[in-house]
Amino acid sequence: MANTAVLVLEDGKVFTGKAYGKTGSTLGELVFATGMTGYQETLTDPSYAGQIVVQTAPHIGNTGVNARDEESTKVWVAGYVVRDPSRMVSNFRAEKSLPEELEKFDVVGISGIDTRALTRHLRTAGSMRAGIFSGEDAAASTDDLLARVTGAVKMKGLSLSDTVTTAEPYTVAHEGDFLGRVAIIDLGIKRSTIEHMAARGLEVKVFPAKTDAKTLLENHPDAVFFSNGPGDPEASDGQVAVLREILGHKIPFFGICFGNQLLGRALGFETYKLTFGHRGINQPVLDRKTGKVEVTAHNHGFAVRVPGGENGETVESPAGFGKVRVSHVSLNDNCVEGLECFDIPAFSVQYHPEAAAGPHDSNYLFDRLVETIKANKAAKESN
Repeated sequence: MANTAVLVLEDGKVFTGKAYGKTGSTLGELVFATGMTGYQETLTDPSYAGQIVVQTAPHIGNTGVNARDEESTKVWVAGYVVRDPSRMVSNFRAEKSLPEELEKFDVVGISGIDTRALTRHLRTAGSMRAGIFSGEDAAASTDDLLARVTGAVKMKGLSLSDTVTTAEPYTVAHEGDFLGRVAIIDLGIKRSTIEHMAARGLEVKVFPAKTDAKTLLENHPDAVFFSNGPGDPEASDGQVAVLREILGHKIPFFGICFGNQLLGRALGFETYKLTFGHRGINQPVLDRKTGKVEVTAHNHGFAVRVPGGENGETVESPAGFGKVRVSHVSLNDNCVEGLECFDIPAFSVQYHPEAAAGPHDSNYLFDRLVETIKANKAAKESN
């Protein structure tokens, strides 16, 4: 049974299947992603660091992998769970197979289990710690494996920004006419985000997660951006303090995903852990400004709570930054999906407008960033 693998959940539930990717063991928070395509973008998204990802789509790997579709320089998931791995690769863009990619980055996975039953269990019980064990590790007793799982770190209270951020600052040049400079705090940024900004004439400078406000301000940015990323926003007090200083200078701010949660905290609101989170590329979100429903990509296990703003009412920022509105809301569970400030030039969304391989309904948010930069420059010139 050398090919046997077991998935052990912290509540004692066990699934037995076959080893997929690297043979060995891994621990992490078990979550499910509902996208039917774009598995390579999921695997290389730094926001999935520390998580074992279950693909709800049953057939995975048929298009292989290629360098152009990578969202970062490596595969970040802690483990990978699929039902039916493709036996062959059939795509003209493929450069290697998915199992080869998993082995290259030492990702332990499991295949051949009932991912539908597992997903239904997680929807009821919530995301939880788990472990995948294959090879010699799979032969250990269930009690021993369960002890390893329950001894693993929990996602709540965990800071992972230092794990995924850039080691040194770097700059990406703008394309076409120059429209402004954006200073980015890299909390786990995806390449697509930078590409969208550069394509709109924005020069981008990316800074490590622990960069202070003084350093950002010395670069005279026309806007500041906080990226997506993994971990609990309550464990990011340093970034919240930096953001409050930026907001105090009334520099345009845009945040995505983790950046949305940190804007919420900077404004004085609480964040909380969702039962099983939102992950996938088919999540419906209402834009309250336009009344349009966008199909969006999500990857978050935490959210912002805005008391009194559930139905789109304007509320006061508890931290003194003026009026705030919940600009976007999930149509699945009414979760806050965006924040809009009225007295400072700041906005954010919980989902991914840079989504690759799609959907592209929310790309306009990068245009909104450009408009905010232009409006702020015009206001300065008129004063």
